[in-house]
Amino acid sequence: MSRVRPLAAAAAALAAAVVVPLTAAAPAQAAAPPTQTCNPNVDTVWEEVVTAQVDPVVTEFHASYTAPGTTGEFSQTLQRVDSVSTTVNRSLEVSADFKAIFVKVGVKAGFSVATTRATTETSTITTKFNLNTPGQYGIYRGTRKVQGQFARYICARSGPATGYWLNTNPSDTGTYITFADVEVGVVSCATPEPAGTLRAAARSRIGC
Repeated sequence: MSRVRPLAAAAAALAAAVVVPLTAAAPAQAAAPPTQTCNPNVDTVWEEVVTAQVDPVVTEFHASYTAPGTTGEFSQTLQRVDSVSTTVNRSLEVSADFKAIFVKVGVKAGFSVATTRATTETSTITTKFNLNTPGQYGIYRGTRKVQGQFARYICARSGPATGYWLNTNPSDTGTYITFADVEVGVVSCATPEPAGTLRAAARSRIGC
């Protein structure tokens, strides 16, 4: 905070001003089990999705210019421009133990996502499409990538029917990446697409 000098003009300005204190934004708090203790015979794992960020990702793409008199049905092999794979703590080895986490991710995101080891990568993508109007087009394949943080605790036994919750993530929270169903489509320069959608991301690659 700057120091206020004892000047009449400054004093008058301060009298008319409303001072709003600046506070640093609090970091996101990791989720934790509702109780400190647990019964290892009943409560084995407690999991929660802390954050879920959704981003459209174009994985394969081809830009095409259709001249007058050349419209009709076409077949085109798409070029890979990106990919998405499921990961847990940056590892591609996603065990079945984490399926419940991905199910919760889908609930938080509002749509179904891959819940086991999966990737958008494939050897060759060839698609057929029908263009009835001359213009600039983009033929795409892509998905909605979901990434964020999760909390995972296991019930560590301390007695025959008593235990305590133990955080399995050394950094308090773990990280994950997954993705929604893959979509294939065609966009054009002539038709705007809603911002933030996969179709808008594909259209931006045409170079309209």
